[in-house]
Amino acid sequence: MPRLLHTIKTSFNHVLVGILAILPVYIVVQIFAWLVDFVLQTVFDIKDWVGHNWLTTVVFVAIYAFLAYIGNEIARHRRSLVISLFDLLIERVPFLSGVYRVIKKVIDMFRGQGDSKIREVVYVEYPKDGLWVPAYVTNREVDRYVLYIPTSPNPTNGFTVIVHESKVVKSELNFEDVTSFVVSVGSDFPKAHESWVLPR
Repeated sequence: MPRLLHTIKTSFNHVLVGILAILPVYIVVQIFAWLVDFVLQTVFDIKDWVGHNWLTTVVFVAIYAFLAYIGNEIARHRRSLVISLFDLLIERVPFLSGVYRVIKKVIDMFRGQGDSKIREVVYVEYPKDGLWVPAYVTNREVDRYVLYIPTSPNPTNGFTVIVHESKVVKSELNFEDVTSFVVSVGSDFPKAHESWVLPR
């Protein structure tokens, strides 16, 4: 009986290890399937709208070329005339202008655009003293830091806090390092030596 229990336990552990090993592959496949489905749905929506296969192809290629043109402009000049014109237009709409501005700032932050201060990473004690977590610096005003603290395993979930500069410890981690640390629930810690300098 003990041998059977040991075999079952070992088998269960192997299954868990197998699940964890296959999980990244599964997630990538799901993302790829979602992208394919999104593209196909877009194509079929266009087809229903225009009604002809050849016209659907023309419209899809035109949209693809338009997006590639905008991306090329931004990559070469860090701005796009089309987006700038849209910015001017949307600024005239009271409610939408506020929402648009906030969304754009958040996206620019994660793309590394805009003010360099929001690319800084620090450690902060959270949710209580003695527990240190990495946080993104999203803003700073004199001696106050506005921090976004991501939570594992999904870094898009988290908390925004305001702390005094004396409460943070500078880090050499970058945004990508912190994201990897959070998603891997701490197993990928590129600059683990920094944990030794954190106050007790």
